[in-house]
Amino acid sequence: MGTPKPRILPWLVSQLDLGQLEGVAWVNESRTRFRIPWKHGLRQDAQEEDFRIFQAWAEATGAYVPGRDKPDLPTWKRNFRSALNRKDGLCLAEDRSKDPHDPHKIYEFVNSGVGDFSQPDTSLDTNGGGSTSDTQENILDELLGNMVLAPLLAVAPEPCPQPLRSPSLDNPTPFPNLEPSENPLKRLLVLGKWEFEVTAFYRGRQVFQQTISCPEGLRLVGSEVRDRTLPGWPITLPDPGISLTDRGVMSYVRHVLSSLGGGLALRRAGQWLWAQRLGHCHTYWAVSEELLNSRHGPDGEVPKDKEGGVFHLRPFIVDLITFTEGSGRSPRYALWFCVGESWPQDQPWTKRLVMVKVVPTCLRALVEIARVGGASSLENTVDLHISNSHPLSLTSDQYKAYLQDLVEDMDFQGPGET
Repeated sequence: MGTPKPRILPWLVSQLDLGQLEGVAWVNESRTRFRIPWKHGLRQDAQEEDFRIFQAWAEATGAYVPGRDKPDLPTWKRNFRSALNRKDGLCLAEDRSKDPHDPHKIYEFVNSGVGDFSQPDTSLDTNGGGSTSDTQENILDELLGNMVLAPLLAVAPEPCPQPLRSPSLDNPTPFPNLEPSENPLKRLLVLGKWEFEVTAFYRGRQVFQQTISCPEGLRLVGSEVRDRTLPGWPITLPDPGISLTDRGVMSYVRHVLSSLGGGLALRRAGQWLWAQRLGHCHTYWAVSEELLNSRHGPDGEVPKDKEGGVFHLRPFIVDLITFTEGSGRSPRYALWFCVGESWPQDQPWTKRLVMVKVVPTCLRALVEIARVGGASSLENTVDLHISNSHPLSLTSDQYKAYLQDLVEDMDFQGPGET
């Protein structure tokens, strides 16, 4: 036997007509525009009434049963917003969620009006039937249900990281035929393993490249260091004699590598990538384009014997949303490190002895997905193929909704959470 499950639009119209939920109301006589309160859960003036609409939808769909389930405001709000975003007959007309006094959003029906939405839909969801649109909506609801953005650092050690293929839209990694159970972008970002593509250059010549997965982070070293008390999996940079012929350059590069000591450590925790140097080599870093612009100054110096943040995930996701909407540039995600020398500002970076580029391949995959169809004009379905994930077809609206899910989850993390 199936259980009745309302559709979001007829259910919402009935709530608007009843007028019993605080801040949920029509805003014009033709009943084509309505407002939804959209207060941030961390605001000091937030009250239970501000989120009643999200709870009501969770109860209507059976996702929340008072007295049985634990209240989960971020999930309620995310599922409500995503359900609205997936409706072709509805659009976000005004976003006033940042209003300091009355944060809210105004939605608009893009057809002539509410039409047949005035009567709730009472069709049954069954295992053996139902329309295609109903089935797709149920699958997407499951993708967005009951997920909390977990810490991005997995501390369980691995015997040895294995070289992996970078995420690819053209050559997907085979994956068991599993039912989707969560936001696929969230799977990509919170799995215990992130892939890092590490590329090293000596005087501008590429001498090393490897893509590895290190749950506990990585550490660039000049020679194999077996001290297991040091953080991260050691990645030994090659001896310059293998690829260089200039004896003077080889001597200087070897001096830099020998001064790395315990190495340059990089790890993930929360929404951050953290770096620290454990040796004598001063190291400067920047988040730059794939091809380093020589006029780009350093973003900072890697601190010694303590961690410093070098990348924050949330601004990247926000910039990616803006990029997909065609109103911003492609977000940066490649980390560059200049080891043992000052940053090559206003000079060719190829003149530096040791430069290392570290790319989180999952972030590159997200940007590649946005670029399919030109970012600002994503109109076709995107086939999402990412290592450690399963293929999933997404429309541009679904992709942006999933990205927004990530941002909203990050917003609900407290200031001190990682």
